[in-house]
Amino acid sequence: MIDIGTTGLLAPGRLRWLRAIGWMIALAAGLVVTFNAVAKACVWLLAVDAGKAFDMDKLIAACAGAVAILLLYWVAVRFAERRRVSELSLRQLPAELMLGSVIGAALIGLIIGLLWLVGWVLIEPQPVSRIALALRDSIRSGVVEEVLLRLVIFRLLWRGFGIWPALVISSALFGVLHLANPDSSLFAALALAAGEGIGIGLYLITGRIWASIGMHGAWNFTQGWVFGAVVSGTTDIAGGPLSLRPAAGAPDLMSGGGFGPEASLAALIVSLLASAALLWWPWTRGRFVAAAQPASG
Repeated sequence: MIDIGTTGLLAPGRLRWLRAIGWMIALAAGLVVTFNAVAKACVWLLAVDAGKAFDMDKLIAACAGAVAILLLYWVAVRFAERRRVSELSLRQLPAELMLGSVIGAALIGLIIGLLWLVGWVLIEPQPVSRIALALRDSIRSGVVEEVLLRLVIFRLLWRGFGIWPALVISSALFGVLHLANPDSSLFAALALAAGEGIGIGLYLITGRIWASIGMHGAWNFTQGWVFGAVVSGTTDIAGGPLSLRPAAGAPDLMSGGGFGPEASLAALIVSLLASAALLWWPWTRGRFVAAAQPASG
């Protein structure tokens, strides 16, 4: 069972659901502000010609921001919820981060491979031009989005309303947030929402966030840098050895169009199957039930 908070602000009693929602909003806002503040401060401090030439200042800033929000989350939960923050246990970090990275790279690789095999996209080699910005955006999306979506939104909605409403709402929110991206559509949002079960499933299986972070970051890096595809309508993660584009005449529904492979029918199917598999495993083992007692230690 996963400890989603039973003490401190989330102790049983009147209006616990409202306390959970208020804490969710406050914690999410604090994490976003902290990441942006630390990252911008680092860019300013590292504003030297050599750093800018290789974009290393931005990569370092993203790493510093990621560490800052993990530390803030640990401190906030440790003192406000008065419990051991087992979801950030460092002992399992290397293995679970690697496991998640392999899963993320394999799944998006499978999606792109299917699109290429049936001729809906074309893949061509190109010279490697950069990597720092791709790593920056992959780290930023992996850490920031997974901490917010999994440990803050999903966990505290689970605390307030139960696991099924939390799963549906957090998945829908992820899709809706991407509607503002270039070349987005309702189908693109649906395909992204369908894949949210992957990150949630990894969190439920391990009880920690590391595998989900690895999956998200590796998914984006493999899609954007390795294959050179558009990532959720943006081209920020680029510069790798390959270049992917929709084949001439291929319908957007099949190729993903300007939004990228994530908005393709193949992505919807693979994401749904992967989500179902990774949610089925913890469901059959009773992980859909939150711990009733405070974690020891």
